[in-house]
Amino acid sequence: MRRTIRNPVSGTARQILGTATVVCVLSMTAHAEWSAVSLHPAGANWSEARSVYGGQQVGDANVGGVPHASLWSDTSASWVDLNPTGSLQSQAYGVYDGQQVGYALVGGVNRARLWSGSAASWVDLHPGGSTWSNAYGVYGGQQVGMAYVGGDYRAGLWSGSASSWVNLNPTGADSSAAFGVYDGQQVGRAEVGGQQRASLWNGSASSWVDLHPAGASSSAAYGVYDGQQVGDAYVGGVSHASLWSGTAASWVDLNPAGATYSNASGVYGGRQVGHARVGGLDHAILWTGSAASWVDLHAFLPSGFASSYAEGIWGDEANTYVVGRGHNSTTGHQEALMWVVPEPASGLLLAAGLACFSQFRRRRE
Repeated sequence: MRRTIRNPVSGTARQILGTATVVCVLSMTAHAEWSAVSLHPAGANWSEARSVYGGQQVGDANVGGVPHASLWSDTSASWVDLNPTGSLQSQAYGVYDGQQVGYALVGGVNRARLWSGSAASWVDLHPGGSTWSNAYGVYGGQQVGMAYVGGDYRAGLWSGSASSWVNLNPTGADSSAAFGVYDGQQVGRAEVGGQQRASLWNGSASSWVDLHPAGASSSAAYGVYDGQQVGDAYVGGVSHASLWSGTAASWVDLNPAGATYSNASGVYGGRQVGHARVGGLDHAILWTGSAASWVDLHAFLPSGFASSYAEGIWGDEANTYVVGRGHNSTTGHQEALMWVVPEPASGLLLAAGLACFSQFRRRRE
């Protein structure tokens, strides 16, 4: 015997229920707006944040007229001065899982540094035989940057010590640099035939992949995450924020319509951040894979900020975090900034939908 099961909710009721659910969900997510936090330490002349991960942000702050590598934990009051004793100056560029990388100026020489949360925790990554070095990115026990070796800059990869340094400079390249690392991939640029070309590596010089887009005069990649790479490419003499997926042919031009300049510095979870020149002013920007998807993060800053730049992005189940800097015309300082937006998880949306359904049923009953 075939049993007929009737839908207890009529078409009109389903429409009302759908509308009620959408309204309920929208009411929950409407408050998920970007907010901005200044990380600028008290007493600093200027500051900048470049990378964010797991509740930590890194960059530098000008203290006594010189930059000091800096670490924050979500607030300006949490500022930690990473400048090692005896260093004339320092800067930090990358952070991951409690480790920070950058450089310290010692004896007139920039030396790549690895920290673990304090000035005293530094590890010298400066490769033997090099006259200059800097580390820009860190992930999963690997660090990337460049070293001046034999009269040229060479992209390099470390695994926690100076002796672990691997020269990534591709065969035929005059110079190179690596700026980002994620899960065994490294990105940067290589100069080939006098042209800077966005580059992707997988742990060795021989693994080099040329990301340079057809028609561009120069290019570079600065960030990498889960198969996506970001940077810039000069098209018609103008820098365009750029997105790749592992090949030159995959290049996506992120330059917003009307922008006269743009650059992408960070990528995470299908989102890209950087800045674009809009109306003659530089604005921090977030994209989700296309030029048309851009969101002007500058709009969420207080009115006193004249310009802004986004450098790094990371997210967890609760929030998305973007770090960078902005010029505060009220104080006259360049200030390290962090933008935060709540991240509505699918589970929360489902819960909201069920809550709306329950409310609707109670009204019907």
